[in-house]
Amino acid sequence: MAQALSGIRVLDLSNVLAGPLCAYQLALLGAEVIKVEVPKTGDLARQLGADPALNARHMGASFLAQNGGKKSITVNLKSEAGKEVLRRLVRTADVLVENFRPGVMDLLGLGYREPGESNPSLLYCAISAFG
Repeated sequence: MAQALSGIRVLDLSNVLAGPLCAYQLALLGAEVIKVEVPKTGDLARQLGADPALNARHMGASFLAQNGGKKSITVNLKSEAGKEVLRRLVRTADVLVENFRPGVMDLLGLGYREPGESNPSLLYCAISAFG
């Protein structure tokens, strides 16, 4: 039996809790979720959890609990090459989830309007605790 979101591709650019949990729920429903992390350190949650050994290996319990079933890649979104990688991924995606501070994606040149120009059917989900 096919899952509800089978065939849907999600780009997860989020960190720590709300965004990763949202994308995790989409993965549980069958979506292909590609987690885009910063080089070297990745999602901040990789270092969060009760087990210092797991945290040191960047596999903190908080990260493991919210990122099962996802594919992870690292991309330097501050570099032009990294921005181009994200643009190529956006062209093949159905959903983009991010939870940067308001305006950060715009400063990177990757805000709401730009991905929509290359993929008009993209569902852009900005999850923010800042209102």
